[in-house]
Amino acid sequence: MTKTIDQTHALQRVSVSAVVPVYAGKAYLERLIGGFETLRSQWAADGAPLELAEVILVDDCGTDGSAELADELAATHAWVVSLHLSRNSGQHAATIAGILHSSGDWVVTLDEDLQHPPERIPDMLRKAVEAGGDIIYAQAKSSVHQTLSRDMSSRSTKRLIAWLSGNKNISYFNSFRLVRGSVARAAASVCSHDTYFDIVLSWFTERVHPLAMDLKDERYIRTGKSGYRIRTLISHARRLVFTGQLKILRLGALLGLTVVVVSMFATLGILVSKILYPSSMAVVGWTSLFLTVSFFGGLITLMLGLVMEYMSTLMLRSNGRPLFFTVDRASDRIVRDYFQAAAR
Repeated sequence: MTKTIDQTHALQRVSVSAVVPVYAGKAYLERLIGGFETLRSQWAADGAPLELAEVILVDDCGTDGSAELADELAATHAWVVSLHLSRNSGQHAATIAGILHSSGDWVVTLDEDLQHPPERIPDMLRKAVEAGGDIIYAQAKSSVHQTLSRDMSSRSTKRLIAWLSGNKNISYFNSFRLVRGSVARAAASVCSHDTYFDIVLSWFTERVHPLAMDLKDERYIRTGKSGYRIRTLISHARRLVFTGQLKILRLGALLGLTVVVVSMFATLGILVSKILYPSSMAVVGWTSLFLTVSFFGGLITLMLGLVMEYMSTLMLRSNGRPLFFTVDRASDRIVRDYFQAAAR
């Protein structure tokens, strides 16, 4: 019986799909596909229960000839798929389109410019199965752009929004991510025009882990140009804020309630003092005016906070946040056993 189970276990394979949004990647795509080909060959030579099933290149209406190159690579590699968006829709839309066309047990997303090395995918898989995770984000050990202002602004924005929303995983967000296939496709299926994909992923699982690695944006370091313009980064931040719920709305409502309660007790105290010690108030009228303004100001703040939080809840419903989601992690044992055996 044990032998039969082991043989069945050995025949099972865990597939990985890679999704690469393409816009201005003509200078990098061939080397990127070469990295994937090396990974496929390595897994095959090792007899690993892992298979790079497909690399999906999603052309976002690039203007540098990268679309034609993607078609050529798809024609010469059976495991490369070339998709073309009908118009330029941005990296998020291209990523989601690629994920919806994927079929792997795991989905990894990468940028086109070699900033995210395919050879680190096995490390991300190992981290996922050993930690029991559903999402693994690459975390840069040092400066990615080698520009203090660019790196600091990115980290500071993520930390600020993480604090405002109460979602600690925002500081991990990175376009180099490994996601369990069922989770990735479910999240992609409910993404709308103005939702932020990584926030939507957090609706489906809380098993999120970072993996530190060396990441360098060689294109930006060498040319000073990046696929992310300032306008694009601001748009990302805006969608990041509006896709999730902001705990600051609750803080605003709580602040308003506090002011209302304090002003009521203060008013009661003033009335008692006026009745018992009428001569104790040298200036008449100022205190009552201040308390009246405080009371109604706090009441307005409270009501505004409640309305905004209710609107935030309605927005989550309209964006498709699920009540629950089921996930199958049974295949993790296959991958975990393989990495444990390889480490011996």
